[in-house]
Amino acid sequence: MAAEGTFVAINNNVSQSVPHLHVHVVPRSRGDGLRGFFWPRHAYESASQLRETGKRVRAAVDGLLAGEDGEPEARA
Repeated sequence: MAAEGTFVAINNNVSQSVPHLHVHVVPRSRGDGLRGFFWPRHAYESASQLRETGKRVRAAVDGLLAGEDGEPEARA
């Protein structure tokens, strides 16, 4: 996703109505406005930009999950 780095945060119980583990992986670049755990939130410019971003995120995750043959492994 052309990020210079990432910010990873893990929450496992605080402020949750149903306790569970979740992870935030936030793409970072210099001057992006992240302050502590809070980052500026902006609406997508259009529905097509939202869909394209979703496709890019899925492709990046699939690439991380790919087996030796280059195909995504079955997910549990």
